[in-house]
Amino acid sequence: VQLQASGGGLVQAGASLRLSCAANGRTSSTYAMGWFRQAPGKEREFVATISWNGGSTLYADSVKGRFTISRDNAKNTFYLQMDRLTPEDAAVYYCAATAVDNPIVVVTSPHLYDYWGQGTLVTVSS
Repeated sequence: VQLQASGGGLVQAGASLRLSCAANGRTSSTYAMGWFRQAPGKEREFVATISWNGGSTLYADSVKGRFTISRDNAKNTFYLQMDRLTPEDAAVYYCAATAVDNPIVVVTSPHLYDYWGQGTLVTVSS
């Protein structure tokens, strides 16, 4: 599976962005999907995850209530809607996928993801 992330950019604090991640390749399997981010000098951190059927989601406490993860399996694409952005949200955002047997499983650990996109940069000015 190849993942292509897009949608990053430069915005002011309080603005919104929507990131997209398009999957190509072996998309007939069931995959849990996730978003992670990495700021300069920091480790990659979990942001959000969604199950294959879209019915289960989990968020990092730092983004809960501001970010929304969703997916459209018909388009092999999943999304991260980011609202009320703050400078602390600035980072390179990575999308990831991992094959799962259970369509309701969500995965928060980056070590459990098999496939990664190239990252898209989000910059938030104060």
